[in-house]
Amino acid sequence: MSRRPIIAGNWKMHKTIAEAVDFARNLKPALAGVRGRVEVAVCPAFTALAGVAEVLQDTEIAVGAQDVHWEESGAFTGEVSPAMLKDAGCRYVIAGHSERRQLFGETSGNVNRKVKAVLSHGLIPVMCVGETLAEREAGITEEVVRTQTGAGLDGLAPEQVAAMVIAYEPVWAIGTGRNASEEDAQQVTGYIRGLVREWYGNTAAERLRIQYGGSVKPENAAGLMAMPDIDGALVGGASLKVASFVEIIKASVLS
Repeated sequence: MSRRPIIAGNWKMHKTIAEAVDFARNLKPALAGVRGRVEVAVCPAFTALAGVAEVLQDTEIAVGAQDVHWEESGAFTGEVSPAMLKDAGCRYVIAGHSERRQLFGETSGNVNRKVKAVLSHGLIPVMCVGETLAEREAGITEEVVRTQTGAGLDGLAPEQVAAMVIAYEPVWAIGTGRNASEEDAQQVTGYIRGLVREWYGNTAAERLRIQYGGSVKPENAAGLMAMPDIDGALVGGASLKVASFVEIIKASVLS
């Protein structure tokens, strides 16, 4: 089964509204030659979502949010609901990014609640999993990834799993300049697909898209994207400039 790759740029806490809108305007013509062959998404800060979505509304480039709260509304100061994100023009929502887990106490149980809330509003979750350097050196990468994946997907139907995206992000490779080797990344993404096959069946496993994230750059993108179980990338720093982001996107098409 052929899976359309998805390259998503996670801008993290970068870009004002004006900077984000300017990026989106410049991205449109730069991607004219790759339409239809790869799905592209950008994930600005909450403040810039609506502005970027307006610029991209006549394109195939999707907009995603970097986080979400699982409740519809209520007394949750500082939080943003799935309905608000949909209203702002989002199609994708990142859940469980390692920075949320490491810096803000995100638990896999909360990630599961977020994934369910995102799906219930017709949005597509990008659920992140991955091990720390200490966990990799201790030889428990698969155990960690299995636990995070199982908890995050708990209670979902096979068709829901099939429609979402999982991003494998080894924590030690995020923002460090170090990236997993092509073989290491394939080993873990293949393992994740095997877990989904075990738990949700072959159709879900073959339709699910699995990204790799962690210091993805134009120089290593093609090799990573050529791996059979890697269906795109969640790109951090290299997505902040149009030129490098477009190079990664084009590399994924050529791989």
